[in-house]
Amino acid sequence: MTDSELDAIRAKRLVELQQQQTSSNKNSQSSAEEKQQQQEDMRNTMLSSLLTQEARARLNMIALTKPEKGRMIEDILIQNARRGAFGSRKVSEEQFIGLLEQVSKATEKKPKLISIDDELHLILILINTILKK
Repeated sequence: MTDSELDAIRAKRLVELQQQQTSSNKNSQSSAEEKQQQQEDMRNTMLSSLLTQEARARLNMIALTKPEKGRMIEDILIQNARRGAFGSRKVSEEQFIGLLEQVSKATEKKPKLISIDDELHLILILINTILKK
């Protein structure tokens, strides 16, 4: 084999490896995107089963205007549902408004991020409020 033939083989192999790498990167990226989409779908399904239509509409409006606050409220609802705080009942709009008021009070008092202790305290208050109604 001549040097030019070896160079041609090396160049061809380099192109093949680059194509494989590009394909692999695209597959892993699309796989991660699919996984994230599945998680979002599960989250939305859970929230739809937890909230009445009116409460869900209110949550959607909050999430559109204040995404961080909307996500925090969604997290609280999902955590409470996993703990069985709601039982088989859906959270009504009135109960949801109560939850929003409590979240607002908790976040107004402390402009810093909510610590784990504060979050647990807030969750306990929410559970007690919902169970009393």
